Amino acid sequence: MFERHAKVFAELGFPLDLSHPIFPDKAKLDSAILEIIGDQNQKLIGIAPFAQYDSKVYPIDLMQEVIEALAQNPNNKILLFGGGKKEIEVLDSLSKPFKNVINMAGKIKFQQELHLISNLDVMLSMDSGNAHIAAMLGVKVVTLWGATHPYSGFLPFNQSLEDALTSDRNQYPKLPTSVYGNKIVEGYEEAMRTISPEKIVNSIQSYL
Repeated sequence: MFERHAKVFAELGFPLDLSHPIFPDKAKLDSAILEIIGDQNQKLIGIAPFAQYDSKVYPIDLMQEVIEALAQNPNNKILLFGGGKKEIEVLDSLSKPFKNVINMAGKIKFQQELHLISNLDVMLSMDSGNAHIAAMLGVKVVTLWGATHPYSGFLPFNQSLEDALTSDRNQYPKLPTSVYGNKIVEGYEEAMRTISPEKIVNSIQSYL
């Protein structure tokens, strides 16, 4: 999609070179954020486990396995992102068992959230806005794809297809069933379970 936008600008006489992007520097974190996240010597891993449509959301029980595996390393600090009462409750339950997992939802303003995301070592996100926000701040992003697929044109900017982990098309041959994830296909509700927690953890650890 960003290549299509660049093509429009080029035809208007404003060519863009997307091969060498320049990203903003990591933002300086204010005292309110530092009070919440504490020690900055750990690797900062962001996880945004929600999306606008359920067909793009990785099963919470499997996400819990991902978080548990990452939290076993005391050098990691996992920051959970989301919004809304229901999501905050889920994120609270995911973070509660671990000292190095923090639910950031509802605790800071959006501008502060952008500053925090810019300091992440890696972001794990669904095919959702958080993936694109992190990518535009120059952060490495691992994305999970259910009903949708990066070939539809929404791979986050400057990210690798190797880090776009897709559901198994051998088991679910009709994938992608939707460009945006808003179409539900019967029998495909569990497609994202074919993305193993181990594969996700390995992709994240490659950037730590």
